[in-house]
Amino acid sequence: MGIVARIDGLLSDGGAPGLHGLVVLRGGRVVLERYGAGEDFRLNQSLGHVVFDAGTPHDVRSVTKSVVALLYGIALAEGAVPEPGEKLLAQFPEYPDLVADPARAGITVEHVLTMTLGLEWDETAPYTSTENSEIAMEAAPDRHRYVLERPVVAEPGRQWVYCGGAAALLGRLIAKGTGRPLAEYAGERLFGPAGISAFEWMTGADGVEMAAAGLRLTPRDLAALGALVLDGGRGIVPGEWIAEMTRPRVRIGDDTDYGYQWYVGGGPRRWIAAHGNGGQRIYVAPERELVVAVTAGEYNAEQRSTAAVLRAVTEDVTTG
Repeated sequence: MGIVARIDGLLSDGGAPGLHGLVVLRGGRVVLERYGAGEDFRLNQSLGHVVFDAGTPHDVRSVTKSVVALLYGIALAEGAVPEPGEKLLAQFPEYPDLVADPARAGITVEHVLTMTLGLEWDETAPYTSTENSEIAMEAAPDRHRYVLERPVVAEPGRQWVYCGGAAALLGRLIAKGTGRPLAEYAGERLFGPAGISAFEWMTGADGVEMAAAGLRLTPRDLAALGALVLDGGRGIVPGEWIAEMTRPRVRIGDDTDYGYQWYVGGGPRRWIAAHGNGGQRIYVAPERELVVAVTAGEYNAEQRSTAAVLRAVTEDVTTG
C-alpha cells in the first residue's frame, strides 16, 4: 500500500483528528496534499474554527527556531554574524556587567545554536504562564538581557536544555549584524528566493520579531523549506551551512540528536526535522528524497495526529 492510500485510510478512519494540513514531496514532486479543519491560534489567541486550504497560514510555533538557523547561515556567509566558535557575551557589549562575569566567559555562539548554554531555563510549564521561561522572557523589559543573565547552572556544552531564549539571541545577532528587522531580512534573503511570497512573523511587545515561535506559514511553505534543506540549500543557504546545521552535535534521546536548531535522527534511515508545539513539522529523509510538512492543532497536548501521519508516510518509500 502506498503513501496516498495509507494517509487517506488514516483520515477516513479518524486516525488523525488534529491534522490541519499535510504536504508530501518525493523527489521534488508533490505526491500528496491534504487539508482539514479545527481550532487554530495566533500564539495564545484563538482564531476559532478554521477550514484550511493551500493558502491558509498556520502557526508553526518552534519551527520558527529552525528557520532562524537557516537565516543565520545566510548571514554568516555575508560576514554579518559571528562564527559559531566566537564568544557570545562579546557580541552584547550593551551588557557590560554580564560581559565581565567570568562564569559566562566560556559561552560561545555554538552553545546558543545547540541549546547547551549552561544557563537556567525551564519550558515545562504551560506556554500561557510566566512560570515558563520563554513566556517570562517575552514579558521581560529586555528579552535578550533576560536570557543572558539567567543563573549559570552547568558548564557550557555539557547539557542540552530546550531553550527558546537561544533562538531569541540568534535573532538579535542576525538583526544587529544585518542592520535589518528579522522579517525583512528573511523575506528578501530566504522566503522570496524559496518561492514563499506571503508570511507573517509576529512580534513581541517591543515590536521585535519573536524568533522562538512567531512565524505563520502554510504547509506548502514548510515543504519548500524542507526541500531547500534536502537539496543542500539550493544556492539560497550555503551548502556548507546546511551540512553543519544538520550534523549531530548533542544526544538528546535514544535515537535523536540536536544539530544547530534542527533535530537529527541516525540509523539506517537518516532524518532531519523541525518541530513546533501542536504537531507542526518539517521532516526530511535525504536517502529517500522525502519531505513531509505537517500542521496540526494539538497544542500543549500529545501530538498523536502528527505522529500517526508521519508513521503512515514513512512506512516505506512507495508513492502510489
